[in-house]
Amino acid sequence: MRVSDFSFELPSELVAQEPAVERTASRLMVLSRATDAPAQHTTFAHLPEFIRSGDVLVVNRTRVVPARLFAVRTDGVQFEIFFLRSVDEKRFIAWGKPGKKLRPGNILDVTGGGRITFHGRDAGREGTFEVENGTVDELLERSGHVPLPPYIHRGEAGADRERYQTVFARERGSVAAPTAGLHFDAALLDTLRGAGVRIVEVTLHVGPGTFQPLFDEDVEANHLHAEPIAIEANTLREVALAKREGRRVIAVGTTATRALETAARRGWLDEPWTDRRDETDLFLYPGAQFLAVDALITNFHLPRSSLFMLVCAFMGTERALGHYRDAVTLGYRFFSYGDAMLIA
Repeated sequence: MRVSDFSFELPSELVAQEPAVERTASRLMVLSRATDAPAQHTTFAHLPEFIRSGDVLVVNRTRVVPARLFAVRTDGVQFEIFFLRSVDEKRFIAWGKPGKKLRPGNILDVTGGGRITFHGRDAGREGTFEVENGTVDELLERSGHVPLPPYIHRGEAGADRERYQTVFARERGSVAAPTAGLHFDAALLDTLRGAGVRIVEVTLHVGPGTFQPLFDEDVEANHLHAEPIAIEANTLREVALAKREGRRVIAVGTTATRALETAARRGWLDEPWTDRRDETDLFLYPGAQFLAVDALITNFHLPRSSLFMLVCAFMGTERALGHYRDAVTLGYRFFSYGDAMLIA
């Protein structure tokens, strides 16, 4: 397979720059995974009409870190620092831009408060920084900005602090939102629970690799960056029992899908169920078997991306491309703040 097989034309005006006024007001395309039944077009508020009592809905509870920092060196040179992960309470790994101007020992004053020292980089783009006053978490909460994706061509707005988080976000660690979850609000979750839907959680911390292209034209030659995952015993039990009893497991997003499919491949769904914590670089493209997930809620993704390839693996490449072309014709909004589809 070639990466170019997963291309489609996307007018720039369909790339959503703002979230819907209300989370559940985004549009929803409902598709059959197994048949060529026509798509249904509705809004996310009507999702409960397509979910059955006994279904297990799996959400990703990761929380987005305010990862973007702006800083200035004593000579006036300005830098953007993009937090990737903590080393300990005082040190963290980040990208610095312009990277060629950073030198070990440089001291940077962070806009909004805080001072950091650059200690050097590895062979790639990643460098180590140390917080001179306070902790990494304190620095990010005080001075960090929402890491909006590069295709959102505007500055951070006040609403982004809330709207670029899911309502079930609890565990800090992502530098991008698990965007399928952005369409849920508390009332919708209550409606689903009241209808007998079991809602359980996984954690997959989304890394910066989610925005990086696949560099090799040969699909199979590409590898995803490893990302931390954690799944509690109760979630594994609920998923395993649903599979055993013929009830559907519905993943909210590609991140939840990759976490669940990793669990299935590693035997975590087998008894005895225990809390699991590890990393995954699972790459699901056409030909992959889905061992845990029966239905998928997901946004509309970038062409040629690993996320779109997962959708193609789940429902077939030609069918996925056809529905994406229809979404373009019908004016669906794409990417992080865009609309959603349910494939069931």
